[in-house]
Amino acid sequence: MGNTVIRDANIVTMDAAGTIVRGDVRITDDRIVGVGDEEEHFVPDQVVEARGRVLLPGFIQTHIHLCQTLFRSRADDMELMDWLRTRIWPLEAAHDDESVYLSALLGIGELIQSGTTTLLDMETVNHTDAAFRAMAQSGIRAISGKVMMDRAGEDIPSALQENTDRSLADSVALLEKWHGYDGGRLQYAFCPRFVVSCTERLLITVRDLAEQHKILIHTHASENKGEIELVEKQTGMRNIVYLDHLGLTSPRLVLAHSIWLDDTERTIIQRTGTKVTHCPGSNLKLASGIAAVPALLSNGVQVGLGADGAPCNNNLDMFQEMRLTAMIHKVQHGPTSMNARTVLRMATIGGAEVLGLEREIGSIEVGKKADLILLDLNKFHAFPSYEADLYSRIVYAAGRGDVDTVWIDGHVVMRGRVMTTIDEAAVLSDADAAISRLLGRMA
Repeated sequence: MGNTVIRDANIVTMDAAGTIVRGDVRITDDRIVGVGDEEEHFVPDQVVEARGRVLLPGFIQTHIHLCQTLFRSRADDMELMDWLRTRIWPLEAAHDDESVYLSALLGIGELIQSGTTTLLDMETVNHTDAAFRAMAQSGIRAISGKVMMDRAGEDIPSALQENTDRSLADSVALLEKWHGYDGGRLQYAFCPRFVVSCTERLLITVRDLAEQHKILIHTHASENKGEIELVEKQTGMRNIVYLDHLGLTSPRLVLAHSIWLDDTERTIIQRTGTKVTHCPGSNLKLASGIAAVPALLSNGVQVGLGADGAPCNNNLDMFQEMRLTAMIHKVQHGPTSMNARTVLRMATIGGAEVLGLEREIGSIEVGKKADLILLDLNKFHAFPSYEADLYSRIVYAAGRGDVDTVWIDGHVVMRGRVMTTIDEAAVLSDADAAISRLLGRMA
């Protein structure tokens, strides 16, 4: 890859001091080697002129379902459990290898075009290898895993009901194949879907395997009141209390949603260093509720942002998630409860902390991976720029269409809003054919 200079940008570093500087960023291969002033002895192979533009670390989404991107606009206006039982599980059961691959490419293309460079993904029960192939091809940085569902239920399609041993064996096989791929760009996580669909033996074994392999556990918890009632009926405990009882709560555990927590559960999360993902768009659309994010942050809990899946949000745009995060909490907690700098931190270095990758990504600093996005804010909706707060312009005014160029691992994956690793026209055409096939299979 050689040497690249991104010249004369407005650099929002997201470092600990919140430094914003105008200058150059120098990249050698996949790493940042200089930030700020020019270096006369650095000989670039490529120069990117960025005067008047804004350079950011790439966004990090900590809860995504790439396998669901094909289901966009097919599960609207429903609450969680009905949404799962009548739409999502039947659609996931209809998936084949090609449709999972296309669903992942469709989602990754949207994510890159809106500035996301890293994601924590949860696939479905089957065909997860196809999703990893799409991630490998696209250049995205990702942690992903097959969903695990070994508790039988009359509402769960037979294609999604697993034997415990087979679920574990398939997960370990995928881990051995994909974890650490391309210098660590792809990693594996164990993904038990949620307590409702998992046996105690599976959860305990996942706990031990995650510790053995030093990888994350990614699951849903306390998203919906109906879900919590099912967990209490099944275990006699609330979600987080049960996970703690089994020894799963730790810095390796990432909990998606965590809306309906009581004081005991919040204390457990704080005490154990368990991580949380806030998904405001999904939580509003499914009428699940609003997580107490300001309180979690004030108590030292690490909270990231995620769009969740296309059928419960309808887009995977981090700009929307940032704007919602900044605004929905103000109604209850006041206008200063979630400021723009706090929210942008959640979307970048905060997300890296949730994934345990803060030494590698999340800020523009020497030694870190060159995962970067270049924004063009020289447009009506982002002006005036004179002495304007740059955090405010990004969180409250900018949008996905302002992302011009994206680097991941030092590679350009989008330039001038044109994808370099994904054939957009082909994916769009093939995606329509794939969803048609799935709907026919369901019928």
